[in-house]
Parts: sequence; C-alpha cells; structure tokens
Amino acid sequence: MAAPVYPLWVTRWVTGQWRQSKRPPVIRPTRPLALANKVANRREELYLSLLEATCITEMSVMMACWKQNDFNDTACAEEIRMFYDCVAKAEKVRKDQNKESSRELSTSSKVNKLLRRFPQITRYV
Repeated sequence: MAAPVYPLWVTRWVTGQWRQSKRPPVIRPTRPLALANKVANRREELYLSLLEATCITEMSVMMACWKQNDFNDTACAEEIRMFYDCVAKAEKVRKDQNKESSRELSTSSKVNKLLRRFPQITRYV
C-alpha cells in the first residue's frame, strides 16, 4: 500500500519548515561574548605625534635656499634658524599635549589594573 500524498503546505507544517522563514537566523559566536581581562600595551603618544606634520613650509624654504646656494649653510643661516625655531616650538607643544593627555587619557597599564580589579565573569555560579 502506497503512502498518501499530502499537499506541500501540510508537509512543511508537519516538519516545521514554515517557521524557518519567519525566524531570524541563529548566530553562534565562535568565542564567548565577554571582554578580555587585559589590553595590549601601546604607546599613545607615538600615534599622536605621527598624525600631524609641522614645520613643512619652513623646511621647504630651507631646502630651496640650499638648492639655490649649492648647499651652503652660511648663505641660508636665516632659513635654518627659522626651521629650528619652528621645530623647538612644535616639540614644546607636543610635550605639553602629552602631559595633558596623560592626565586625561587612560593608559593601557591603568586599564589593565582596573580589569584585574574587576575581572569578567565567564562562568555562572
């Protein structure tokens, strides 16, 4: 005796396939969704100093003067002095910003210290 042939909607209803289109897909994370108990040690001031370029115009004027005077330092003394003054000002501003940012920003060692005090709960009691 042959099995009865049901309409397609009955087959989907019985097997539960009709629910699959209405549910969002199941996402299973590969790792537990919790913060790590430490962060990488990075130097913030290194990244801040690389983002901005200073004294470009003074350096260009100095190099143009060198090129015109066959790289003679005595003929370009004024341009060289202007460039060194600009570099000194920029260095002073950078040091002041580093002092201010070290007070405001949390360094990685401070973050690691806080994470050790308040570790992530990875298991339930």
